[in-house]
Amino acid sequence: MKARIQQTLAQRAARVASACRRIEASETPPTLKELAAHANLSPFHFHRLFKAETGLTPKAYAAAIRARRLRQGLEQPGASITAAIYGAGFNANSRFYEASHRLIGMRARDYRAGGAGAVIRFAVGQCSLGAILAAQSQRGICAILLGDDPDALLRDLQDRFPKAQLIGGDAGFERSIAQIIGFVEAPAIGLNLPLDVRGTAFQARVWRALRDIAPGTTASYTQIAARIGRPRAARAVAQACAANPVAVAIPCHRVVRHDGGIAGYRWGVERKRELLRREAEGRCPA
Repeated sequence: MKARIQQTLAQRAARVASACRRIEASETPPTLKELAAHANLSPFHFHRLFKAETGLTPKAYAAAIRARRLRQGLEQPGASITAAIYGAGFNANSRFYEASHRLIGMRARDYRAGGAGAVIRFAVGQCSLGAILAAQSQRGICAILLGDDPDALLRDLQDRFPKAQLIGGDAGFERSIAQIIGFVEAPAIGLNLPLDVRGTAFQARVWRALRDIAPGTTASYTQIAARIGRPRAARAVAQACAANPVAVAIPCHRVVRHDGGIAGYRWGVERKRELLRREAEGRCPA
């Protein structure tokens, strides 16, 4: 029975892996019907299987691949924006401009210029874990940074968006950072803010899996790797956790070593330990 279950799981993973490779190799995203036919499944069952294995829908996975191609194309020295658009699989400039904000959060020329033209509001405050910086693009929270030195946090934000227009948050944004600080201090209040985070397709899968970890519980890097269908990618999972730009909102602090040890937190092990302690005490959403 155990061998049969393992064989079934392996077959499921193989079908999804094949679909992922098909999406990655296609110039334009395959339709759900095409992917399902390739996997010899109905569109409904294939959609459920793909999301269960990767944490993303086929459409979201294809969008992440397209966004990665677009960023890579825009970052190529001397390459034109038009070439990057077609290289990412858009067969018309108009279709790209309809989706550009969704894919990279700003216009292509602004992304290429290090965020030039983008407006990012930010605020720096203090909480029991030290300094905290929150930043918001036109689409949502794009950074939550923790540390000891407020100036260092601001430099980190500037490095992320070297040519964006960084401005102090207005009264409305001050309420957002107050909500974030309140969530850090008392996780039971919850946090419901729109996020604007972008990464590779793999990072997106990891970050989604992190948000599925129940408050007050933990998972190992190996377990997360298995949940996204990449059981041998524990080290890559750790790297994706380290690349997480929004502390607490994407709870990379809930990922621990296979033996339960606490290590590897971008904002300091002691902060990770304290966040886990607060959640373990029950100060978290049900």
